[in-house]
Amino acid sequence: MADCPSQMAGMRAVRPINWTDEMKSAFILAFNEICEERGLSKDDVFHALETALVSAYRRDMGVSASQNIEVEIDPHTGAPTVYAEKEVTDEIYDNRTEILLADAHKQGLTEAKLGDLVMADSTTKSFGRIAAQTAKQVLLQRVREVEREHLFEDFSEREGELVNGTVQSISGQHVTIGLGRTEAILPRSQQVRRERYRAHDKIRVYVLEVRRTNRGPQIFVSRNHRNLLRRLLELEVPEIYNGQVELKSIAREAGQRSKVAVQALQPGVDPVGACVGMRGVRIQSIVRELNDEKIDVIEWNPDQTQFIAKALSPARVSHVFLEDHPDKGKTAVVIVPDDQLSLAIGREGQNARLAAKLTGWRIDIKSLTEAAAESLANLKHADADPAITKNKDLLDRAHEILEKNEAGRPITSEDYRALSRIVYGVEGKIVATRVASYEEVRQQRVKARKQVPAVAWTLPLDALDLPGRAHNLLLDNKVETVGSVLYHLAMGDKHLLDFKGFGEKTLDDVKAHVLAFEFPVEDGAEEDAEMVGEMVVTVVSSTEKAEEPIEEVVEEPLEEDAEVVEEIEEEEIVEEEPIDAIDDLSKSLVDIKPKAKPRKKIKPSVIIARKPRHEIGGDNDDAADDGSRKGKSLIFDEKIGKVVVKRKRKRNRQQDDWDVDDWDEF
Repeated sequence: MADCPSQMAGMRAVRPINWTDEMKSAFILAFNEICEERGLSKDDVFHALETALVSAYRRDMGVSASQNIEVEIDPHTGAPTVYAEKEVTDEIYDNRTEILLADAHKQGLTEAKLGDLVMADSTTKSFGRIAAQTAKQVLLQRVREVEREHLFEDFSEREGELVNGTVQSISGQHVTIGLGRTEAILPRSQQVRRERYRAHDKIRVYVLEVRRTNRGPQIFVSRNHRNLLRRLLELEVPEIYNGQVELKSIAREAGQRSKVAVQALQPGVDPVGACVGMRGVRIQSIVRELNDEKIDVIEWNPDQTQFIAKALSPARVSHVFLEDHPDKGKTAVVIVPDDQLSLAIGREGQNARLAAKLTGWRIDIKSLTEAAAESLANLKHADADPAITKNKDLLDRAHEILEKNEAGRPITSEDYRALSRIVYGVEGKIVATRVASYEEVRQQRVKARKQVPAVAWTLPLDALDLPGRAHNLLLDNKVETVGSVLYHLAMGDKHLLDFKGFGEKTLDDVKAHVLAFEFPVEDGAEEDAEMVGEMVVTVVSSTEKAEEPIEEVVEEPLEEDAEVVEEIEEEEIVEEEPIDAIDDLSKSLVDIKPKAKPRKKIKPSVIIARKPRHEIGGDNDDAADDGSRKGKSLIFDEKIGKVVVKRKRKRNRQQDDWDVDDWDEF
């Protein structure tokens, strides 16, 4: 038996079949007809025919599915040859799976030996009716599959492009568009309300999406997408297609009005004039295609103030104040003359809405008199321009103009200029100050984000193992990673306390779990682990509140016992220079971080408890020093006005209790 498939594949017999000229011509005609009608390549059709003949042979001969069957078709004559996998034997029991050694040699398989598996020629003279029907069904199925695959590949490459189609049928949910070899669906949500579709109408649509389904590709098209206008402009305006003019943004309300912002990429080119064309020929062609939809072409400007003012055209704008809030987003306060207010807003707010979509800013439109009244009310604001607030004549005139407007009398252009000066000096200065404060907040956030280790952003909030209430409160405020917790801590305690339900106790719990958390590091990254730990301690400790200084006494360990109290013998008091005030005692004490809670003032005659050095000292403290500090405490004696050291001594054999009468003057 052959050891590998390569040996088996190499042993294949070749049995040519001579067809008549009539059969050749019939095959070639049928073959070419399928290729032309279906739009398929010859290789795809040959592969489908081979698959169909394999199915027919299996059905006709009744071979098992595990037996390898192959079919080859001569591309010139169309003659098929069937090869079946058979075992070379000296005696045949089943001619479907076995072949004699002599027959194998006759077919050209000279290297075949007993027990080998070879691909022997098993072509039959004809198939039965059922086998022929099976071949036909398989052939049609394979051709349909290949055709669907070609259609999907063709239209998937055309997503985002324009195609021409014909309206075939109209239903309540969608319109079916014929695209030649296939159909597309125009959903109701992608239709234009003002348009009416009739059967057999020619229509140009935008390919929105192509989906692969069991019944072939499903194509969705659109008529109200803004990119439909983009593709039409590229077709009608050569400067856009060639790259001399760029389409920066498009805002569209299909069937009613659209705004297009364009920019010239080549000096000397008028972007607006190129889109409009000579006497509006180019833009009118697009308007007719969109059923008389109004199109405003605006020149894009890098200065957002001027760009927003142009986006509100045809309205005339007096002032534009920009506010980019870190949380609420970008807002533009636009001041227009009273007679331009309705024009700037548009019918049902359409002009302002399209301008907001075009520029990406939220637009708040105010009339000049309304803005002037608000400015007069804010004259006492600290950020208002003193040159305006102290100009009594200008303010009196502004009040007169507002009274004139309320009475319904006309306002002249000089009056509008006076109000404009007040609005710019008061409202404009206040907005400019707020913008500067927003920039400080952004810089603070950037600085806080840099303090957070990079690994912390990849760790989920569950890694901190926080109490349930603190964990849920953080999730409710969209804090989902350890890095986000460190970021909010770096912004300050108030930043977390502003969360709903977040209190001091919850904040302390979060800090404690963050400090106790060990960040995962890779092998050999001990230095990185230490650096991450230092960064975390810096972030958390920077948010702690400073304690009020305690003047009366500080509970601190002494630096060195030898510098404060000398060795004394038993039952002996050594007197040193008196210290006039307890405040001077703090000079000889080591500074440590104060406790979280403020300490109460210690009254005189209250013993100051001293902790052993191993409880508060570092790793460098010696064990011998720890033993030498036990049994000592400091006390202020009111009678002598000095701080003394109180020692407790072990009792000797003649004493029954501790000796508590030994006092060392300090």
